[in-house]
Amino acid sequence: MLRIAVPNKGSLAEPAAGMLHEAGYRQRKDSKELVLVDPENQVEFFYLRPRDIAIYVGSGRLDVGFTGRDLLLDSGADAEEVLALGFGGSTFRFAGPPGVAKSVQELEGRRIATSYTGLVEKHLAEAGVKAAAVTKLDGAVETAVQLGVADVIADVVETGTSLRNAGMEVFGEPILVSDAVVIRPVGAPEDAGVDQFLRRLQGVLVARRYVMMDYDIRAERVAEAVALTPGLESPTVSPLHSEGWVAVRAMVLRKEAQRIMDDLWSIGARAILVTNIHACRL
Repeated sequence: MLRIAVPNKGSLAEPAAGMLHEAGYRQRKDSKELVLVDPENQVEFFYLRPRDIAIYVGSGRLDVGFTGRDLLLDSGADAEEVLALGFGGSTFRFAGPPGVAKSVQELEGRRIATSYTGLVEKHLAEAGVKAAAVTKLDGAVETAVQLGVADVIADVVETGTSLRNAGMEVFGEPILVSDAVVIRPVGAPEDAGVDQFLRRLQGVLVARRYVMMDYDIRAERVAEAVALTPGLESPTVSPLHSEGWVAVRAMVLRKEAQRIMDDLWSIGARAILVTNIHACRL
């Protein structure tokens, strides 16, 4: 039975549960449940503290886990990313009082407060900074400078409003651009159950990004139409009862669907329909 770690709470918990539901797996109905067995799919889910998931997976006790790229790298666990999921995005930056620094190299000898010491220490080492003092704080770190325990902070930056309110500004290149990922133990052997699990998730990701587009068009304009809707491999083209007309079906990017419909209409396509894709295997 496949053993999978899922965030018990936090910003990744609900999207991860939603993706698993779309992939056909049972999910808990009570947030107090910490273990759920899905016998039909031969999977056992463990709902864990997000920051602990990489440790459990890296130890080999669990086969697969959902976590953030930031939490994976910060943990130092013997686990690796195998699939990016496209949600839970965040950007980590350095910030401090105006003029305190312009680049990471200027942090030599400075005090840095963060909730992600492993991530920050690795970034500093890669930048050649050897003498910075990194202090771990749980929760919000914006007040660390004001309270005198740090010269700068390293934290998630979204709009930057909270930093500006605290009298700080970001500087330097991002430490990390993170999102939700699926992880496995480093060097784990191939596993048919894991492969199937990843295929299901990939199917969900494709279904979210693409829609199915159907339309009718004159046969002499098929080449123009297919150039607009090439599909993932090749569109399906079928003759219609009305002579000289064909029906075309192709997958197109959801975000481009309206523009493609306009372009198809302009070259004579009619009966243009767009439908959602609930699941797929490619």
